[in-house]
Amino acid sequence: MNSQMRTRLMGAGALAATVVLWSSFALSAKGIGASSLATIDVALIRFLTPAVLLVPWIPRTVRALRRERPGALLLLIGGLPHFLLFAFGAHLTTAGLTGLLVPGTVPLFVTVITFAVWRSRVPGRQLLALGSIVAGVAASAFQATPTTTSAGIGVLLAGGLAWAVFTIGLRRTQLDPIGVVVLICTPSALAATGLAVSGLMPSHLADGTAKLPDILVFTALQGVGTGLLSTLCYAYAVRALGSNISAATGAVSPVLTAVVAVPLFGELMTPALAMALALIVIGVITFNALPAYGAANRPAASSWIRAAGVEHAASPSSEQGRRGRGMGAPN
Repeated sequence: MNSQMRTRLMGAGALAATVVLWSSFALSAKGIGASSLATIDVALIRFLTPAVLLVPWIPRTVRALRRERPGALLLLIGGLPHFLLFAFGAHLTTAGLTGLLVPGTVPLFVTVITFAVWRSRVPGRQLLALGSIVAGVAASAFQATPTTTSAGIGVLLAGGLAWAVFTIGLRRTQLDPIGVVVLICTPSALAATGLAVSGLMPSHLADGTAKLPDILVFTALQGVGTGLLSTLCYAYAVRALGSNISAATGAVSPVLTAVVAVPLFGELMTPALAMALALIVIGVITFNALPAYGAANRPAASSWIRAAGVEHAASPSSEQGRRGRGMGAPN
């Protein structure tokens, strides 16, 4: 019993750390504009750090890719494309909405896609949960102001759609979690380098105006924090506490992001944002707390928040999570 209690306490601590790290992803994305770094610079830091640390696993991943189906390429959407949508949406809106809309809408998009492609049945109770998420998205529309544009909300929804596609890609890959990290981060780092060096996107790293303190901060928050630590912490929490409780508790991350954004960025906790937070978080928790609804749809239904890391950190498929093996891939 002492050993079990210790494991559960450590799992709770790991889950708390995961929530904080996921929240830091949204907050640091919002903070790009106040730094000496451009968006593509942070993207490069975000993906290059894990790619360099995982260089020894690249040959093994390349060999494994030869056995992959084409559908596994959907995983690439979870790399640089998702990051740029997330960062651009953060620039156009608030940190509170950024931390809410991207991970909060993923179960909705996953369900719509899997129904359209595989005609997967959705039980009534989970439809109610999805209805709560839709209502929360509608409430967020009332946040549209000169600093919170409708275009920004649209970009964040596109980011949620991109992460949903990535989540479905997890169902179609045989790569282990480390392989998923390598597949996402290595091409994304190369693409970000190309965009920065070519001048297609402005880069303060390329022109030498980036400041070392900002580089170190974003390396810690984005590269190490989101890229590696949140992955390890979440994987341990799933093994210690189970996937359902971990996924449902992970929905606290948007709340933490919105609360911290008040003193950090001077954002307001408006009634519309509070309503959107409540509706989406309730919907997410309910969606993940209910039993999976059929073998064909189970991975997409239960793995979305583990893939979000946001808020954002990707994970192995839900089947891998239930067996408690491996570690997740970063967002």
